[in-house]
Amino acid sequence: MFEALHHVALVVTDLERAKRFYGEVLGLELLPDRPAFPFPGAWYAIGEDQLHLIVHEGAKTLRGATTIDSRDGHFAVRVRDAAEVKARLDAAGWPCDDRPNSVTGWHQLFAADPDGNVIEFNSKKT
Repeated sequence: MFEALHHVALVVTDLERAKRFYGEVLGLELLPDRPAFPFPGAWYAIGEDQLHLIVHEGAKTLRGATTIDSRDGHFAVRVRDAAEVKARLDAAGWPCDDRPNSVTGWHQLFAADPDGNVIEFNSKKT
């Protein structure tokens, strides 16, 4: 019945700032075919899946903090090498919580976007 997770939608407060993080810092591909919704947003490709950014001033999902808390709500992206993502974040001066020897059995790396949305990047241990 269920085929796949199609997309994750995140609320952002400043679309251009969020696009700089997801597009420039992380290097995600901006999808050009976002429908003409009556609100600002952007769609990015993550493999076969998507990340949707939505500007919604009445949102109740914003954390109100940019601290990295891996136990708070987050989404996870499987990456080829978490160390490569860490290098991108480090080059941009972006804070992260690196766990190369996580008890999960894979390399975990956590970061928060400019609005405090927590993202886990994980890969097989190298």
